[in-house]
Amino acid sequence: MFGNQHLVALLFFLFVGYFLIAWSKKLPNEKQYKIANIFAFSLSITVIIWTFLKIYTRGFDVKHDLPLHLCNFVALLLPIFTLTKKKIYFDIFLFWVLAGTSHSIITPDLRNGFPNFIFFKYWYVHAGLIIFVLYTILVLGLKPNLKSVFKSFIALQGYFVFLIIINHFLNSNYFYTNSKPDGQTALNYLGEWPYYILTVELILIPYFLLIYLPFYVTRKKVKIRGFRNKLFSK
Repeated sequence: MFGNQHLVALLFFLFVGYFLIAWSKKLPNEKQYKIANIFAFSLSITVIIWTFLKIYTRGFDVKHDLPLHLCNFVALLLPIFTLTKKKIYFDIFLFWVLAGTSHSIITPDLRNGFPNFIFFKYWYVHAGLIIFVLYTILVLGLKPNLKSVFKSFIALQGYFVFLIIINHFLNSNYFYTNSKPDGQTALNYLGEWPYYILTVELILIPYFLLIYLPFYVTRKKVKIRGFRNKLFSK
């Protein structure tokens, strides 16, 4: 964590995200949505290729390599969002990514360094999800509302229960429901099992509300500015 490879990866995707968003803002709406669609499919296909490579090299382990960890799962579902253009997917994925994936790039659970494919896959998917969400906000103009916080929370509870069942039958640890990851992550500061799960559950809604706060403040400012403009126009 915070070694040279970590810092270079962070800086690289920071610049890529910045230039992609800045460039896309100048394009017509149709091209902006097309880029979002291509971006979503590229993230999904990367996860699929990674899974098939594991199978091809006979390194696939059903206990570890199904694309069921949150970031892989979101990447697989992104094309559904870009194809259907249903905002409920944005409402759910926004908080999942900004709350969960952001920790994955700050405290990466990664044993393979550059130039291993797993290294590229990890960073493209995790940093790519962050960039994608920022793209939908800053380029496509999507914004969450207060209901989005609770939609995302409820959907996450459903996913959590689903993975508890999967982990029970496979004796696996997807979503870290049975134990913490081996690497140095934020979960290490939240106690042992099952206390870290209870702690995460307790802080989720406040954490989601904290993520929502800038959108709430911005919306209030826009409403106030619009009200002032109406007064001055009179």
